[in-house]
Amino acid sequence: MMKNTNLVFLLFTLASIAICFTACDPNEEGHNDEVNYTATILSPSIEDKNVGDTIHIHTLFESEHEETIHHIKVRVYNKADNTEVYNKPEEAHIHETNGSFEYHDNCVLSVANGVTAHSDWIIEAKVWGHEAGSAETIETVEFHVHP
Repeated sequence: MMKNTNLVFLLFTLASIAICFTACDPNEEGHNDEVNYTATILSPSIEDKNVGDTIHIHTLFESEHEETIHHIKVRVYNKADNTEVYNKPEEAHIHETNGSFEYHDNCVLSVANGVTAHSDWIIEAKVWGHEAGSAETIETVEFHVHP
């Protein structure tokens, strides 16, 4: 029993060390919470959609002087009650060091996902720095869903 406990402790310690080496270092080059970020939603558009449509999500996140983009989040939610049908990526920390990051994915506007006819929806693209809320920029696009 003691050997298993020691093995678990060793594995936990090694995993902790690996996380420390791969996490953001606030002193590294490109870490600047005073950066100016932009979030641009390239798709979907404001054009009306229909229940059952698959929308392609294409967003572009950039920093003004090619600083590191630390975190992003894209979500699609009902304007009336804030119910989300999409919220990704699972891990917001992307740590893109070249100052530009494109995000692509698809979202189905289905009844099974909670999308109903004659409803208004918002896609939101958010980017922020190393600390939560730092240099945060949000862009939104609204669209209507028909039957």
